[in-house]
Amino acid sequence: MTTAEPHIETRRDRAQYGVCAFLAVVGVLVITDAARIRHIANSNDPIGPKPVPIVLGALLLLIAILYAVDVARGGTGEAEGGEDIDVTSPVDWRTVLLLVGAFVVNLALIEPLGWVISGGLLFWGSAFALGSRHHIRNLFIAAALSLSTFYAFAIGLGVNLPAGVLQGIL
Repeated sequence: MTTAEPHIETRRDRAQYGVCAFLAVVGVLVITDAARIRHIANSNDPIGPKPVPIVLGALLLLIAILYAVDVARGGTGEAEGGEDIDVTSPVDWRTVLLLVGAFVVNLALIEPLGWVISGGLLFWGSAFALGSRHHIRNLFIAAALSLSTFYAFAIGLGVNLPAGVLQGIL
């Protein structure tokens, strides 16, 4: 006694072909942009800056082709397989708007007040928006994060973030 599996019709997801096309377009753009780079070679760098973006563009094209072949053969990803979320629950617009507000405040205040203050407000506001109600502790954590990222960028990367009102102090 054998039971035949019910015939499940696989519907092709056309949106996945859009992702393939996007990857292909980005690959072509990267290659054409890299082709316009002048060949500058010296004793320290005999290859120059051209090969890396060309290789990356070619890899993007290869991934686009392989992905299109996989989609054409019926390959699909497991929908929400690894996440414990309820897709029927509504969006928490309050949290989203609070996070957007924290980013907008950071954007508006980064030049006049500097990264340390605006970044601290960003970190504190994000923690508040995501539900943490330990306001004083979050303030100290936000100050530590904004100071450490300020100095990590300045010392580690050589990128100076705006100091704002703390110009002579930092």
